[in-house]
Amino acid sequence: MELTSPAFKQNAVRALNDPQLQKALGNVEKGFVAKRAAARAALPEFEALRDQARAIKTHVLANLDLYLEAYEARVTASGGHVHWAESAEQAREIILGICRKANARTVTKGKSMISEEINLNDYLEKNGIEPVETDLGEYIIQLRHEHPSHIIAPAIHLNKEQVEEDFRRVHTHLPDSRDLSEPVALLSEARAVLRQRYFAADVGITGANFLIAETGSSVIVTNEGNGDLTQTLGKVHVVVASIEKIVPTLEDCAGILRLLARSATGQDMSVYTTFSTGPRRPEDPDGPGEYHVVLIDNGRTAMLGSEFEDMLRCIRCGACMNHCPVYHAVGGHAYGSVYPGPMGAVLTPSLNGINVSGHLPNASTFCGRCESVCPMKIPLPKMMRHWREREFERNLAPAASRYGLGIWAFFARRPALYRWASGIGMKLLGRMGARNHRLSSLPLAGGWTAHRDLPAPEGETFVAAYHRQKGA
Repeated sequence: MELTSPAFKQNAVRALNDPQLQKALGNVEKGFVAKRAAARAALPEFEALRDQARAIKTHVLANLDLYLEAYEARVTASGGHVHWAESAEQAREIILGICRKANARTVTKGKSMISEEINLNDYLEKNGIEPVETDLGEYIIQLRHEHPSHIIAPAIHLNKEQVEEDFRRVHTHLPDSRDLSEPVALLSEARAVLRQRYFAADVGITGANFLIAETGSSVIVTNEGNGDLTQTLGKVHVVVASIEKIVPTLEDCAGILRLLARSATGQDMSVYTTFSTGPRRPEDPDGPGEYHVVLIDNGRTAMLGSEFEDMLRCIRCGACMNHCPVYHAVGGHAYGSVYPGPMGAVLTPSLNGINVSGHLPNASTFCGRCESVCPMKIPLPKMMRHWREREFERNLAPAASRYGLGIWAFFARRPALYRWASGIGMKLLGRMGARNHRLSSLPLAGGWTAHRDLPAPEGETFVAAYHRQKGA
């Protein structure tokens, strides 16, 4: 899937002029914000849990090598296999090798953002293996050849009429008389088709919300149960996870789980929370014959010890984008990357480079809502500022922006000159807008005045008023 983060501005313009998308984006605030607030209010210890979770993940990142080694030892002891992948390319090759060894022609997949990150589906298809997404949202966007527009609700940019159109296009067995106008009917149709694919698949691939060093377990959190079928019905279960998913103990995992669903969907807990440890044992009624874990770095190690290390605490709840006014305006696809919203504005430059993702850290009002609702207390605005600084230092920002900031910095370093210049500017702008108390056009500010009026300054500057009143 082509990523278009360098074209964020063009993508945003299209999104703002898409009536259907704008209608669908209204569901983000309605469906997530109020529910998260209610769930948070119903749990008095919510803030204490945030502090505890932040401490756990910070400790893990400081000792990541030790916990990864402990996890590998536990997985091996349970009969599983751990594979290490430094890059997306290595991860894809490892997964392909596992599938070919199992003679797989079809694989089922649970919802996994890391598999989107490494572009796994396209790679498997090019090598003769059909991947089938089993999460309803992921299945829908797979039919449309799109990438997710939200990390927990991949198809939130669509309405049910669009989904019905896609089902009728792909599910050619559907009679015209079949009523698919209600969401339940669409769900039933998807379930009927996917159930056949579960039994046909030789390999099941899932992500992992957490990896537990104490037991060697992988944990997935879902609301549909598709993840359970994916990992138990195939001959082989492949867990694909990035290295920062490690937590030390089952107790640590339980504490963070209390935050995850409340922050993501406003639920106390997701419908299914599934722990998997190794392949099927003789006494087990079902399960895979082989259990593989592919641990992916893909740029994470470079973030350790940097200004962006805190981003590795992220548990992919989506709360930051649910509360972001920029995401509400343009949706996920405008970001042109696997990870949209504030967390994507920090993570994408870390993975792809600021030279191709520079627009994303700038796509923020710095209102701070993302940090205030993040269950792991990740300072997202601070890290976006760090990326802006790097973009400026490397002369990657537009020339007009660099020169404008340079001129402002010249005056800002000289307070007396700054006060004099701002005073002159206030008087000049005040006279230009004296008639209507507004400026409908302004040289060098056409990007603003083309869409809105600029209020004309009235009176003196704040600093001048402050000194005058302080003296009085």
